[in-house]
Amino acid sequence: MFGKLGDMMGRLQEMKQRADEMKRQLDETNIKSESAGGDIKIELNGNRCIKRIEIAAALQHGDKQELEEQLVAAINKAIEAANKINDEEMKKAASGLLPGMM
Repeated sequence: MFGKLGDMMGRLQEMKQRADEMKRQLDETNIKSESAGGDIKIELNGNRCIKRIEIAAALQHGDKQELEEQLVAAINKAIEAANKINDEEMKKAASGLLPGMM
């Protein structure tokens, strides 16, 4: 009984270590997205934390509503890219530890 429990605990510890390593890797993964023809640039990491927002000077004096809409579009595009990378990394990590589950 304890043999199986010990094996399970060992696998759980290994999963935690892999998850921690994956989080570190995703923190170092940079994703860049643009909107408004490149006048709005967003940079975030693989864990979906925004690192930088750049807005071209030409847009800073224009229509406030248009700027806000373009900013939302750029952020959502960047988050979508980060989600894809994050999901792929999670599947890779889980497939080695949970065969047949993924």
